[in-house]
Amino acid sequence: MEDMRLFATVVEHTSLNKAAERLNVSQPALSRRISRLEAELGVELFRRIGKRLELTAAGQLTYEFALELRRFHGSYLQKLNAFKTDEAQIVTIGASLTTLQTTLPDLITAMTEKHPSLEIKAVTGKSHEIATLVKERKVDFGLVASAVADDPAITSLPLFDDHLMLVLPRTHFILEKTQLEMADLNGLPMILFAPGTWYRTLTDELLRRHGVKPDVRMEIDSFEAIVRLLSASRAGTLLPKSYLRRQLLEDNDLYVVRVRNLEQTKRTTSLVHGDPAWLTPSIRFLIEETSAFFARGAHLPKELS
Repeated sequence: MEDMRLFATVVEHTSLNKAAERLNVSQPALSRRISRLEAELGVELFRRIGKRLELTAAGQLTYEFALELRRFHGSYLQKLNAFKTDEAQIVTIGASLTTLQTTLPDLITAMTEKHPSLEIKAVTGKSHEIATLVKERKVDFGLVASAVADDPAITSLPLFDDHLMLVLPRTHFILEKTQLEMADLNGLPMILFAPGTWYRTLTDELLRRHGVKPDVRMEIDSFEAIVRLLSASRAGTLLPKSYLRRQLLEDNDLYVVRVRNLEQTKRTTSLVHGDPAWLTPSIRFLIEETSAFFARGAHLPKELS
């Protein structure tokens, strides 16, 4: 990186002497650095015509790379400076109700551990409501349980695919079966997520597609409440894999049952943001970090994979 910076300065001054003065180093020292760079790359970067330096073809290519490196480094420092201020950096994230309960807690924990001065605010709503908040610039970016298609004002970045899993109390009679099919859910007492969300729509479409009619005992808009009520109600539920953790299951005496057709269901959680011109460098940086967080699979319960 440093040798590339020195090289670019020499190119821009077309003279070792002028570049050395600009860099506040001796001309012999700068000449040695350039010679070392040429030796490392295995090419000549300059043709020396009297006291003037002229780039070779390899030198021109290297100079273009040095400029790109300079630009990238400057952009990085600009983003980094957003986290060096004494004032707390504030980011407002919009989240659909399901992502608020499943993946947002782990993301917030990871972000605040990495950036202690970061202050995160969360606004919840249905996916289309979060999309509207993004367009109106009332949130910096959103996490929704589906892509926002056909809207040129919004960019959707798919983060990960999830699927439903059947969760039952460990004492449930159906666990005596060695193989479960969708038909086994017919008449099964169940607690489902409240209607009106994309997640519940996915569940209803799945049941309708397989002609299954469970005995729906309750409809609740909280995964935590559903989990706590299962054993007492002797009922099952369908929950996204991203929500389930071994400790959660053990604490509530529950068991995950694999059903082939359920594992074929998918929902895509996406990050949505508005016009990139609106985004500050620090918000762009956080969006990149969020994408990287999910790309690493840091949100997934590995013990259930």
